[in-house]
Amino acid sequence: MSTPNPTEGELAILRVLWSRKAAMTVREMHEVLSRDKDTAYTTVLKMMTIMAEKGLVTRDESERSHTYVPVHDEPVVQASLLKDLMRRAFSGSALTLVQRAIDDDIASPEELDAMSKLIAQAKAKRKR
Repeated sequence: MSTPNPTEGELAILRVLWSRKAAMTVREMHEVLSRDKDTAYTTVLKMMTIMAEKGLVTRDESERSHTYVPVHDEPVVQASLLKDLMRRAFSGSALTLVQRAIDDDIASPEELDAMSKLIAQAKAKRKR
């Protein structure tokens, strides 16, 4: 089964679910999302219903208040989004994606150091 690519709004909901590490009701999600942005309860309900249909979350209907949990862990969704971005914006090239991040000063010196270490580890792993 392929991992669906969530929209920005869906990602906001998934981030809350991932951070809570627990099932949440629509009401609980609405309370959290409304702290940062005025969001209607019915909008959150509709989004979570769509997310269940898309396979981003599962809905437990065993109680009066349905609860939702993410289907995929955060790294799985990030990998799917990254692959899609690489394919669409960088012709599938990881090198071009990283080069753009370096050229446009997106990565801090600390992140560049961390990337160097990750590259060295990946090279060592592949030589085994």
